Amino acid sequence: MDKNDLRMFIFLSELLDRRVVDEAGNALGKLNDLIVQIGEVFPKVTQLCVVSPRPKTTKVIGWEEVLSLEGNVIKLKGDASAKFQNYHSKPQELLLRDEIMDKQVVDTYGSKLERVNDLHFLINHGELRLVHVDVGIRAILRRLGFIRVMDALTNWFFAYQVPSKLISWKYVQPLAKDPFKEDLKLNVTQRKLTEIHPSELADLLEELDREKREAMFKSLDVETAAQTLEEVHPEVSVALIETVGEEKASDIIEEMAPDEAVDLLADLPEEKKDTIIQAMEKEKREELEKLLAYPEGTAGSLMTVDFITLLKNLTVAQAIEQIRKHALASEVVYYVYLTNEQKQLFGVLSLRHLLVATPDSTLEKIMNKRVKKLKVNDSKKKVVNYFRKYDYVVVPVVDENNIIRGIITLKDAIDAEMPEFRHPKKRK
Repeated sequence: MDKNDLRMFIFLSELLDRRVVDEAGNALGKLNDLIVQIGEVFPKVTQLCVVSPRPKTTKVIGWEEVLSLEGNVIKLKGDASAKFQNYHSKPQELLLRDEIMDKQVVDTYGSKLERVNDLHFLINHGELRLVHVDVGIRAILRRLGFIRVMDALTNWFFAYQVPSKLISWKYVQPLAKDPFKEDLKLNVTQRKLTEIHPSELADLLEELDREKREAMFKSLDVETAAQTLEEVHPEVSVALIETVGEEKASDIIEEMAPDEAVDLLADLPEEKKDTIIQAMEKEKREELEKLLAYPEGTAGSLMTVDFITLLKNLTVAQAIEQIRKHALASEVVYYVYLTNEQKQLFGVLSLRHLLVATPDSTLEKIMNKRVKKLKVNDSKKKVVNYFRKYDYVVVPVVDENNIIRGIITLKDAIDAEMPEFRHPKKRK
């Protein structure tokens, strides 16, 4: 049937290895691949790759030269043999069998990896357009030639057919700046990755090989990249941050929780670490440099500086107003710490007690003066034992002058004592 009269869907596996003949029926070879020009929502096939048997060569011919698709034969117009050309790769072209089939896509809806098992086309008005990728088991059965047998069996026993699992091509594109076009991701990841929990996104990254992992990481926005680096294995986070330029690396690390940022910086080569730190905003740079100065394994090295302090002579109403301004920038807001003008720690107040207090009460009158605290030079062992003993969620850390320098959360203490709890298996 003339291709211009066709209105049908067809799979790549049903086209591959079909005989290609000229209009007189002379054999020219077999279809080895199809080429599409990307850029459109549903890209159209522009060329056919045909393998001729004697001598065995692969050449291309334009889709416009196709006259008809009849049975297992692709018929070309006239004497098409003279119109075949050598193939020269172009940046916006994809070889579907070679570059798309059997490659992985990241399914952000299911937070998992899928494999492209087949490609689904629509023939309409003489054009062959790529409309879906098939990631289901049915596609594998189709490629193996078992689909008719399987349909017959499942229909006979269960009145059921194994369904196709199609993903619209408009959600699939090559990974950004991937010159070999070997890696795929769902296009919706640019919009949806931020909706995946960072730990799940970290798992996705760690399942990919190095090249795919780097390409996907580079496609993330700064905030998502920062959250994800906090969840991946330290070796992976170091490798990933080294794949981006110093400016972007500094932007990402600035978005991380200070204690996580310090851990990552401490694992970097000295020269790389210094370059990234120097590219940061002055305030953030000074903050991280202070944390990096604490010896590894001390309370100072484990703490974060994202916490809220209030002057002890404020009223409850004034305190609540200040908390509203600063809460989003803090890692945890279970407690507020009450100090004098010199930041010396005098008391602590839970948010619950603050919210039920009368608005005109001063914080000094309602605060808990018996504050359990750690010193910046206390050992990791003491930190862990402190949490075990007092069953706290957060503990403040002070220096020798009783000035509050940071807080340690229960999560930080657990990570310090049992890193395998956070990273249950070491991935490369």
